[in-house]
Amino acid sequence: PTPPCSFLSQTPRFRPTRSAAETKALFEKHKPTHVVHLAAMVGGLFKNIRCNLDFWRRNVHINDNVLHSAYECGVQKVVSCLSTCIFPDKTTYPIDETMIHNGPPHSSNFGYSYAKRMIDVQNRGYFEQHGCRFTAVIPTNIFGPHDNFNIEDGHVLPGLIHKVYLAKESGSALTVWGTGKPRRQFIYSLDLARLFLWVLREYEEVEPIILSVGEEDEVSIKEAADAIVEAMDFKGELIFDTTKADGQFKKTASNAKLRRYLPGFQFTPFKQAVQETCAWFSANYGSARK
Repeated sequence: PTPPCSFLSQTPRFRPTRSAAETKALFEKHKPTHVVHLAAMVGGLFKNIRCNLDFWRRNVHINDNVLHSAYECGVQKVVSCLSTCIFPDKTTYPIDETMIHNGPPHSSNFGYSYAKRMIDVQNRGYFEQHGCRFTAVIPTNIFGPHDNFNIEDGHVLPGLIHKVYLAKESGSALTVWGTGKPRRQFIYSLDLARLFLWVLREYEEVEPIILSVGEEDEVSIKEAADAIVEAMDFKGELIFDTTKADGQFKKTASNAKLRRYLPGFQFTPFKQAVQETCAWFSANYGSARK
């Protein structure tokens, strides 16, 4: 059976995570035994570049409030969410769970990266000092229905979906920021949700675990754009604006640890997941976050 669980996300309902007192009151009210901690200030490349200090301060406050309230209220297990963007910029590939603290992150998102790294430090501290079962997962680039499709501040794939939708509606060319050469591993949100529940129920390590498709499933931004163009039947011109920054070229992650635990887990094929996400966005354009 699923344990009593709270999913803390940065929605209007859970904005008190920025306040220690209000976060504690939230935990005392709902009395969760297990928590999936998703609350964060997040954004795409260009928002990170503009607001590194804000990403650092808000996320440090949120994470400390959630984890300390979980400790004080006797929560049995917390699963927090990190990101592959927190890994060192200068590194060898593929990256794995042992390499998080091996050097500075990419300069474009250092605020977010260092704040998220501290969750791993806190998890170890709460375990060593108090015996808490706090852990973290490290997904690669997430996308799917109900994503944030904001072109300016959202992540690359939902932002591209919105751009293709608008270009198709207006009959204009599609402009993709950057060269299209950087490579990413994308994970479908529905696959990630299944893996989160497995971590919540069965993963017992304090050390984090990467949740990702395999290295062989990494795609370029151009290939991702092509998949969206195909899914939305866009027939217009595709232009790459090379005056815009590319960000980190690659963040190839190893899912070897996940495969040792779940060798038979089946990920949704990338093109199918893109098709389903595009269909959802088109059908829910009026209410989608954008």
